[in-house]
This record gives sequence, C-alpha cells and structure tokens, in this order.
Amino acid sequence: MSVVSEKFDIQEYMTHGVERVVSDAIKATLKDPRESAFMVKFAAASRTASKRRKKAEDKGEHIPPFLIASITSKCNLHCAGCYSRCNHATVDSEPVAQLTDDEWNRIFKEADDLGISFILLAGGEPMLRRDVITAAAGTPNILFPVFTNGTFIDEKYLELLDKSRNLIPIVSIEGEKEITDARRGEGIYDRLISNMNRLHERGLIFGASVTVTTQNIREVTTEHFLKELSDRGCKAVIFVEFVPVTDDSMELAPGEEEREYLASEISRLRGEHPEMVYISFPGDEKSSGGCVAAGRGFFHINSHGGAEPCPFSPYSDVNIRNTSLKDAMHSPLFTALREGNILMDDHEGGCVLYEKRELVESLLKQSILPLRQGT
Repeated sequence: MSVVSEKFDIQEYMTHGVERVVSDAIKATLKDPRESAFMVKFAAASRTASKRRKKAEDKGEHIPPFLIASITSKCNLHCAGCYSRCNHATVDSEPVAQLTDDEWNRIFKEADDLGISFILLAGGEPMLRRDVITAAAGTPNILFPVFTNGTFIDEKYLELLDKSRNLIPIVSIEGEKEITDARRGEGIYDRLISNMNRLHERGLIFGASVTVTTQNIREVTTEHFLKELSDRGCKAVIFVEFVPVTDDSMELAPGEEEREYLASEISRLRGEHPEMVYISFPGDEKSSGGCVAAGRGFFHINSHGGAEPCPFSPYSDVNIRNTSLKDAMHSPLFTALREGNILMDDHEGGCVLYEKRELVESLLKQSILPLRQGT
C-alpha cells in the first residue's frame, strides 16, 4: 500500500534532501582528511540506501530515510520549556524497562537493511546510554547525530567518537552565554564551550542544535554567533523550532513571519558559508507537502519501544519490541495520520500534530480498540 500522494513524491523529495545534506557535509569537511574520507564513504552507502528505498517504493512500500530514537528518558538538566519533561517523557531517576542495548542494536541493523540513512539519537540525555551509543557505532552505513546537552563528553566518549566517525555529537546551545544559561542552567554555557574546544582539539567534528524561539531567533542567526561556532570546529547547525507544549509558552513559538525569516536566513547561509551544514526542523512544510512525521519522512521510537509519529506527538499503538520497523510503519495510527489530511493541515506554528492533539488522541483510541477486541 503506497502512502505517497499522487501530486507530491515524498520519496523523491526526501532523497534529494538526504543528498543535499551529504553533499554539504562533504564540503564542510574538505579540510579534514579523515572526516572527508568518511563522508565520501557514507555518501556511497547513502546512495545504496536510497536505491533500496526506491525499490521498496516501486513495490508500494514507503521507507523513510530518517528515524528518531530516544534511547533514554533520563536527563540531568531541567531546561525551561522542555517538551519532553512537559510530556513526562523525561525524568530524573533511572527509568524501568527501557529498551536494552541489544534491542536497540537489532533496530539499528534492521534500519540499515531497510535503507534508513540517518538515526537521530535523543533522550532524555542520550550520552547516559554509553552502551547504546557503542552499539550504534557498529552500524557504519548509518549516520547517528547524537543530540546531547554536552555535559557528559568525557575521555572515553572522545575515544569512541574518534574511532567511530558515524557518531556525530550535536550539542544543544541557545545562543550566547546569557540566553543559554537562562534556559539550561547556570554554568552550562561555559561547560559546552569547554567541551566543544576538546572536540576541536581532537579533530572531531560536531554540530550544534539551537531551539529557535521568538526571543533568540535574531541572535542565533547572526554572523557573530555562527562564526564563533565555526571557529570552534562546528560543522552543522540544526535549527529546531520551539514547540509549545503548555499554553503559557505559546508566545515563544515562531510564527509565519519568523519561519519565513529563518528559511530566508538558512538559504543565505548555505550560499555564503558552505563550511557548515544548515538544517531546519521541522523546516518548511509547504515545500514538503506537509508534516513529514508518522513515517512520511521519519518516525520516533521512545525509550520504552513505543513507535510514535514524532517526539512532539507522544502517542503510540505499537511497540517495537513486538514488531518489526517495517510493520510498525503500518500501525493503524500512522496509517490514519498519513491517509487523512491532518499532516497537511495549516497550523499556527511549531507542530501540527501537537496543535491537533485532540484529533490524534481520537485516532489513537480508534486504532487501539480493534487491537483490544482481537486479543
């Protein structure tokens, strides 16, 4: 069963997106022979993966090129407005019954077989799961951006990152010192800068993840801020639009004007500064035919194995412990979201699935009921 619109070829769109990211990454690493050599090798693996997805598409099976894996729900920070804590998906204590490293390794290998090229490792704080990150290192055909708060980068991690170039730390930063510490905690900015310098000294590339709000959007797109990152060895900046998960944080979510400004700045930066890769998430949904969650371009696996449309829409009717990745993409909830119009709906900002959460919850109830009746 094909899930791709006749008017919009999502597979072609996502494949071109992957090719652009890989091409930009090769340009960004030209001055680093080891990293550039890895990127060239990964580019070949990425082309092979694209052919696998295209072959599956021709048979009516849509495989997204991206996956997001929250490998733990534990975190040591309490960042203001954190969507994951607001959704109770992130906690302070050691969680019970999380997926093991062997279970994650099985998922990584299956993703490789399907033709998935990128798996974003998130949390909680993913670097608390050294076992899982070590398992990810063993799947070299997949690039693993590790979205980390940057406070656990120790000597052992530096050695692992040096040996396994498919692991790319993506360090969260909100802008300059004042705004970063205001959101993430006093002293965090200085620790981030110190660890960026350690990565740079070891010749390891890394990226930065910036949560874009109405308060920092101008600061984080300035030449000064981005040059500081580049001078420290940063090779990628991922701008993540703030998603309000409480009513009192709605004013922080970028609106149409801010999103158009960000898109314009990213286009400019790509042309003027090829030494870094610039990515926006969720990006311009108008050009991608709508939201790319729920398996159109990616989906999310939480730390306990639940397959969810995306991290901002924490609803699941299937657990990856009990099914394959391919079958999970055909869950009743994912199918209903893709075949309905909800992913194409207009929304105020941030995330359409969050804004339409009552409808998503209704679809979830409808999908779970037949499963329960069949048990």
